[in-house]
Amino acid sequence: MEDDDPIHGGSAIDQALQKKHHDMLERLSARHQTRKSDSPDSSSSSSSFESTSSFLARFADSKRFIESRIGELRLGSSSEDPSNIKSGLAEISSAIENLEKLVAANSYFLPSYEVRSSLKAVSDLKQSLDILSGELVPKKKFSFKSKSSSTKPESKLPEIHKPDFVSPLKVPVRDSPGFRNKHGETLVKSFRGSSIGEFTLSDLDSCEVKLTGTVNALFLHRLKNCKVYTGPVIGSVLIDDVEDCVLVLASHQIRIHCARKSDFYLRVRSRPIIEDSNGVRFAPYCLDYEGIEQDLKTAGLEEETKSWANVDDFLWLRAVQSPNWSVLPEEERLSPVSLSGDS
Repeated sequence: MEDDDPIHGGSAIDQALQKKHHDMLERLSARHQTRKSDSPDSSSSSSSFESTSSFLARFADSKRFIESRIGELRLGSSSEDPSNIKSGLAEISSAIENLEKLVAANSYFLPSYEVRSSLKAVSDLKQSLDILSGELVPKKKFSFKSKSSSTKPESKLPEIHKPDFVSPLKVPVRDSPGFRNKHGETLVKSFRGSSIGEFTLSDLDSCEVKLTGTVNALFLHRLKNCKVYTGPVIGSVLIDDVEDCVLVLASHQIRIHCARKSDFYLRVRSRPIIEDSNGVRFAPYCLDYEGIEQDLKTAGLEEETKSWANVDDFLWLRAVQSPNWSVLPEEERLSPVSLSGDS
């Protein structure tokens, strides 16, 4: 899927709107690049401001586009063919999903209040879509949430296209706070009262990590035989090269690259993504500590969507389920993990 182009065809009017939307995003991108090239002082504060400004412009444009499509579909529903209505709802749903992923992918540099505000706007759009679909398709309500189905495998195929906007290689994590190069240690960190925007776990072997409170983004690199328990992440979690690990994570978006023989206990708003991975298993989030309910609410993750069980394997392009991941049998799952107040 293309995060810049939420509409994938349709009528001549839809195609015209699509072109207009695409051209507008191109102009915004060109304007942003011009501002960067004209400014010789590329300090971190300036860069952060430019990135935030560019994101907000892009987010606002996409939000207006989605709201416009919802209005158009509502007004034209009486003359629309039922198949066109369903197609329109699906297109709007895809656009909202792309907007949510856009927030997650850029959350590492955004101020926390901008992340929360953007996610609230996305939630409002989802609610508007649910109301609209209830009005237009009352017999079989359209749902924004992804649900697995063995009867319509073809509807899932577009969802396994690789997006261009969550590449870990583009995320500047080298200077972020974190735990690095540890062996056989218990590592504890609370983010309450902290201004930390992103946190990194890197080159850990046989460690137990306990993180409480909320953080904007979390990066995990080269972990072996580790247990990681984390409070809610407001934006995204990016994981690269983990083996024989147990990871308990809550986030809006989770992308996993090169994982082997590891178990993931997740609460996640969008479908987890795996790449170059095998022997990975998934189960629901099972962490508890004092104040976690408020942390989940702050991060917009208080609702259990069961997306943890709808995994996308980006290197498995067939309609049948990938053999690289599975649901962790209930009898093999961890009991609820409770962290003490010292965490």
